[in-house]
Amino acid sequence: MSTPLLIAAHGTRLEAGVEACLELAELVRDRLPDAPVSVGFVELAEPSITEALAEAMGEHGPRAVVVPLMLGTGGHVRSDIPGFIDAARSAVPGAHVDYAAHLGPHPRLLDAVEARLHAALGGWAEPETTVVFVGRGALVPEANADHVHLARLLLERGEWADVEPAFIQVTRPSLPTALDRAYAAGARRIVVMGHWLFPGMLSTWTWKQADGWAAAHADAEVRVADVIGPCAELADVVVERYLEVLPEAPPHGSPTYLAGLWLRNRDVLVLGGGRVAERRVPRLLEAGARLRLVSPTLTPALRALAEEGRFEWIPRAFLDSDLGDAWYVLAATNDPTANRAASDIAESHHRFCVRADDARAGTAWTPATADAHGLTVAVIGNRDPRLSRAVRDAVVGLLGS
Repeated sequence: MSTPLLIAAHGTRLEAGVEACLELAELVRDRLPDAPVSVGFVELAEPSITEALAEAMGEHGPRAVVVPLMLGTGGHVRSDIPGFIDAARSAVPGAHVDYAAHLGPHPRLLDAVEARLHAALGGWAEPETTVVFVGRGALVPEANADHVHLARLLLERGEWADVEPAFIQVTRPSLPTALDRAYAAGARRIVVMGHWLFPGMLSTWTWKQADGWAAAHADAEVRVADVIGPCAELADVVVERYLEVLPEAPPHGSPTYLAGLWLRNRDVLVLGGGRVAERRVPRLLEAGARLRLVSPTLTPALRALAEEGRFEWIPRAFLDSDLGDAWYVLAATNDPTANRAASDIAESHHRFCVRADDARAGTAWTPATADAHGLTVAVIGNRDPRLSRAVRDAVVGLLGS
């Protein structure tokens, strides 16, 4: 049996928030079928982190990994959760607990945030929309700076008119102040995104403050995006944090079989026209693939390639019939259901499929690659993409020297 994983969540009095957290735990269990997964709460819900951790180690052995289900590195991450862990260590003889990193500005979580923003847009376009991105606010300056950093990343990754950071408590600017700033800069279409994992008082306050401001500004339209919620992106980050600190080293490297695919003049199907596709499509075109891309929308870079005739663009959602004669499929939409359907139909026809949202649910993995000195360096790890990129960069550095 693998080392137990304890998800250290904040807690809320709202039943919907607790249920969403438990739903996330189920998604994590699906990804770690051999590891006992449990949840403990900092406050407002039961069991406490200490109780849940002591129970997990008492039942499955004195070693465990704790993943703080926290977006920022505030007081809960720095003080409260370590205190609960120390209390559990004292209660279990010989206990050894590895404390993983908090969730942080992970690209998968940014993907989830962007998906919630796009769902709230309706018929609005990014360039005509300003985002007010709301964080919790903390007494730890670094945590507040991390939130401002995330707001900037959202601006750089998208085509928003602007992204204004705000905080719901403790520090400034407040949400109404950030809305005032956006309005003064000319924004009349605004999406408020609370950077919250699950429903709770923070999301309730976000809705109330946004509604109150909108009522006083009749010439501006304000929409509020949903919380991140229990989703594949969040579950993947939790699993990654767990695997990063496992006390046991995996006995082997990647479970995949490495091979170079000769795709020249062979059909390749790409689903989704977002950032993942934008990164992968040029490499597929360089390999000489005959590319078909199915997506209602494209990033500007992909649209430019389509207009040059570099690939066939089918501007709609995926249909099973799109598989056609594709030798290889990349499922990179922001809809896990569509990615799963594409992967299933590809497998039924014995075609390899990469799932950008859930690598383990596909039949192929994409390596971290770089070209140097006539070679392509490709690294596939054992579910640790950051390590794969680090090794790739180290090898390229050695080649250069």
